[in-house]
Formats: sequence, C-alpha cells, structure tokens
Amino acid sequence: MYNEEEVLPALVRRLRPVLADLGVPYEFVAVDDGSTDRTGELLAALRLGWPELRVIGLRRNSGHQAALTAGLDRAAGAYVVSLDADLQDPPEKIPEMLARARAEGLDIVYGIRADRTSDTGFKRWTAHLYYRLVRRLAGSSVPAQGGDFRLLSRAAVDALKALPDQQRVYRLLVPWLGFPSGQVTYERESRAAGRSKYPLGRMIRLAVDSVTGFSAAPLRLATWLGGLAFLVCLGLMVYTLSAHLWERTVPGWTSLFTGVLFIGAVQLICVGLLGEYIARIYTAVQNRPTYFVGHDTAADPAPRAPNAPDPPNTQITSAPVQAQGRDRGPRE
Repeated sequence: MYNEEEVLPALVRRLRPVLADLGVPYEFVAVDDGSTDRTGELLAALRLGWPELRVIGLRRNSGHQAALTAGLDRAAGAYVVSLDADLQDPPEKIPEMLARARAEGLDIVYGIRADRTSDTGFKRWTAHLYYRLVRRLAGSSVPAQGGDFRLLSRAAVDALKALPDQQRVYRLLVPWLGFPSGQVTYERESRAAGRSKYPLGRMIRLAVDSVTGFSAAPLRLATWLGGLAFLVCLGLMVYTLSAHLWERTVPGWTSLFTGVLFIGAVQLICVGLLGEYIARIYTAVQNRPTYFVGHDTAADPAPRAPNAPDPPNTQITSAPVQAQGRDRGPRE
C-alpha cells in the first residue's frame, strides 16, 4: 500500500469476508510502503477489531517490488497471496487459488487478466508490448497478462528469499523457479478509489529492469548495431571512392554528415546498454537493503480497544527496528 487511504475501506469490506470464509487460520500482512497520507493511521485503527491484521511499515517509499519483498520476507503462512490494494485484482479469487494449489499439488497459482477492458487503450497496448518482449527474452514460462496477483507455497517463498537478486521483478523471477504452477483467470476491474501509483516512468523502469535482469540480449543487440554500422560505413566508403573517380566529391557532404550521425547514435546506444548492466553490477556489489522496516506489529502486544486500562505490572520496552534482517537502532 502506498497512499491508499481512499481505497482501504473498500479493500477491507471485500477482503475480510473472503479470508474469514476460508476456514483456515490466516494473517493479513499489510505493507505500508512509506505512505504520507492516513493509510498508517487507518491500519492502526483496523487492528483494534481485526487481530489477524499485521502491519509492516517501511521507513520510506521503497517501490512496488521492494514492498512485495518485505511482505514475502515476513509472511509466515503455508501459502502466501500477494495482492495490490487498489482492488483491480479481485480478492474473491483467493479461495479458487488455494483450492487449485491443494487439489493439484501446485506451488504457484497465477492470476491471469483475461479481460483488461477497464484499462485505457494506451495501458493495454504498452502491457501487450511488455509481455511480448519479456516472453521472447525470458521464455514462454512467463504467463502472458500475469501481474503480481499470485499464490505461492511456502517452498516457493523460501526459494525466492534465497535468491541474491537486488532489483527484483517477481513477474519474471517466479516463473524462473520452474515450480509446478497453474492459472486462475479473471476480469481486471477499474481502480476502486484513488489514483494509480504506477505512472509511465515506473512502467518504463520495470521494463528496463525486466530486460536487463533476465537477458543478455541487449548486449548482443549492441554487437549487431555495431556490425550494421560497419556495413553502412563500408557502403559509404564505396560511394566516396565512386564519387572521387567520377569527380563528384563536393556533393558527398550529405552522406558524410549522415554517416557521422548514424555512427554516433549507435555508439551512444551501445554505451547506454553497457551502462545499464554496469549499474546492476554496481548495485549488487553495494548489497544495500532494498527496504527499511520502521515497525512490524507482529512484535507488538495484542491490540486493545481505546481507553482500556493497562494490565497490572505492565512494562514498556523497546524493540529493535530491522532493515532486511539487520538491527538499525531502537524505536519507541
């Protein structure tokens, strides 16, 4: 969740009955990705009447995939379902996911968007290009139109936690595991409230991370561009010699200028592609945490109703604040 105070009441109204009807113990792990509105305040109020609600508050906005990582790192269930708060992916599909995983022995059940008419034409077009690209680069195991709404078994979650990747794209990492999987289709809904937290810039960043994180094809593209540039230069050389033999050297300025521009553009593209991979190596070498946990209510005492008296002999103690497994100092 990131600044989801408008949609949070609708999410609770739809999600809580679904989880209650499962007939199994559960916890609802709400990852507050550094919200600056009343999302954290509303979650704290909800905990007073919902003991299964667990709130993990990140110290700063770390991004969608980092927030997913925080939830997967700390979720304790035998099965874990990831769900965005905007209700575009229906929580009513969770029982079907769980039933398929149990009946067929599946470790992964993907939520597949069979109908995206609620999205804008531009969103559908860019999504189609994205999935077509990543399926060509990462393989057909990547489900088309599969977002981050999925069910994972404990074995799949533990496998993901063991991976060393810093810039994670779960849409590609999860299929890469190769665990037994199935699909559940649904109609993608419009956002229940609020506005999208995934603008064009973040979508482009996701596409770049997907391509550079799972394929060396861009590096090979640079090689092919270099070969193409060589062929173009060879053709221009033949043209230049022909013009010299026919004493038409003055008109060659246009071809020379075009050749210089083309070679310069190819060189910049190649340098940019190399820079993307070097940046990923640099990030991996730094090994910095992708998120910092400000608080986790799992370490708090059971929530009590407002104005309830304190139990006798109560002591207030401090607990460590953790950042991806490392102590970062005390909190109140």
